[in-house]
Amino acid sequence: MTNDQSTTDGSGIGKYFLSKNLKKDIPASIVVFLVALPLCLGIALASGAPLFSGILSGIIGGIVVASFSGSQLSVSGPAAGLTVIVLTAITDLGSFNVFLLAVMIAGLLQILLGILKAGTIGNYFPNSVIIGMLAAIGIILILKQLPHAVGYDADYEGDYEFNQADNENTFSALISAFSKFSGGAVIISAISIAILIIWPKIKKLAIVPAPLIVVVVGILLAEIFKDSYLNLNAQQLVQIPVVESFTDFKGLFIFPDFSAISNPKLWTVAVTIAIVASLETLLSLEAVDKIDPIKRVSPTNRELIAQGIGNTIAGLVGALPMTAVIVRSSANVNSGGRTKVSAILHGLFLMISVLLIPILINKIPLACLAAILLLVGYKLAKLSLFKKMWKDGKDQFIPFSVTILAVVFTDLLIGVGIGLTVGIVFLLRTNLRNPYFYTVDRSEGKHTIRIKLAQEVSFLNKGAIQYMLTHIPKDNKVIIDGTQSLFIDKDVLDTINDFYNHAHTKDIQVELINIHPKYELPKLKELDLKTNETV
Repeated sequence: MTNDQSTTDGSGIGKYFLSKNLKKDIPASIVVFLVALPLCLGIALASGAPLFSGILSGIIGGIVVASFSGSQLSVSGPAAGLTVIVLTAITDLGSFNVFLLAVMIAGLLQILLGILKAGTIGNYFPNSVIIGMLAAIGIILILKQLPHAVGYDADYEGDYEFNQADNENTFSALISAFSKFSGGAVIISAISIAILIIWPKIKKLAIVPAPLIVVVVGILLAEIFKDSYLNLNAQQLVQIPVVESFTDFKGLFIFPDFSAISNPKLWTVAVTIAIVASLETLLSLEAVDKIDPIKRVSPTNRELIAQGIGNTIAGLVGALPMTAVIVRSSANVNSGGRTKVSAILHGLFLMISVLLIPILINKIPLACLAAILLLVGYKLAKLSLFKKMWKDGKDQFIPFSVTILAVVFTDLLIGVGIGLTVGIVFLLRTNLRNPYFYTVDRSEGKHTIRIKLAQEVSFLNKGAIQYMLTHIPKDNKVIIDGTQSLFIDKDVLDTINDFYNHAHTKDIQVELINIHPKYELPKLKELDLKTNETV
């Protein structure tokens, strides 16, 4: 974590209870809760798992993971990117109980990855790809929530991939939605969007979060529309299980089947979940850090350990596997969340809602929740973002655009993989241009070409240096100066030495200055400083 003394008056745990933080965290937690509730349910449906397992995953992600995490704004819960893996795994393993054992093992593997410092892999994703992922999620949110906004909720299953399980795709589902819209849902979503836009602009009213007003107005309108042609059917309302007794509550929990520990398929699923969930978490964490107004940097290894603890508990009590999720995290940021208290409170609200007010929650129209997500999507994919990336040059704009298209038309991981591949191509092109400085001295009879190597010359620079050396004209003098170089990769050294040993065949005189036979990677010195997380 980086220090930012201008943003806090306290240190340690006390900073989470500062009034200036709580007055932002509490409203933000309500927004995140309202966003998380339908997503938890939808992802559980899409995964072929009990509905409560999705809610339970959100509760654990909020209360447990956020407590152990070093990130102040990231929110964890069931992830849409894992739905296909979960659905396939439950089918292949034969039961949800066996699948839960795989989730528990995956959590333990994530803890091990965190201990082994594997969290740094997220630092090697280009900014253009991460920003493209955020924009793509915004576009997907808009496309996937439009059916709910117009009242067509037949596909309410949390499927955030382009090709859906019902043999439709994102665009065909939109066409179906607009041909079968519900007047009541359209009115509710339109009013909800208007409230979300106008309400925060009225200073005297902005103290109450706009999404909360949207939910209240949505419930009231749904009640008013009853017994009229605008009436909403059960599919157009939130649906969670109603707990009427402690026995009912205990019955919601499902436990892992430890007898399947020797099943090879179990371990394959566990490793798959651990890797995919860790990668999604690191990508989301990087993305959230970029939209953090205070620009804090989250400790990635600690996050893997926190996620591992969450998934271990999830497997033990019957919850879906979880990751840090960008939709809820971005909703947290956009709603003014300041510390991890927001994520913890959203988990508490999920638990309270299931226990105390399930009947009231089941009166919330999906149309008003869709309106909230439509605004979140818009903020992630603003037109101004596209203009900015265009101005930054094609090295940024092309990977950014490819990532968006790939994520929208495939899924999150495949799309990011494609975007990363394109980003690496442009990175290599950039590296081809900057491993050395090239000057030519024409004061003597022969041209003297002085090549000053950069501070760090990696194997990625080998091609550029090799190309340059092989195209030096005959009968010239070449000086290769490594004075400024702290590290030169062995492949590059071999290229330089080959040129030195064979240059005479082209009547080229070569002089090497401060080129050592071997270079060791500079060791990072550990700072003996006690740093406090600040907010």
